[in-house]
Amino acid sequence: MNIGWQEILLILLIALLLFGAKKIPDLARGLGKGIREFKKGLSEIDKPLEPEKGDEAKSTKEE
Repeated sequence: MNIGWQEILLILLIALLLFGAKKIPDLARGLGKGIREFKKGLSEIDKPLEPEKGDEAKSTKEE
């Protein structure tokens, strides 16, 4: 089930009618920021947990 060029054109036309030409760049900018934040959050989840510099000093003092 692929989306053809006619369906994409219809979706873009409906979006233009609903939001207007001035709002679409703002919506796209917001969507881009959201995707960037989502990817940043995913990459932070994948990183191994490392103690912060302040935590290392506390753990050596406690021993």
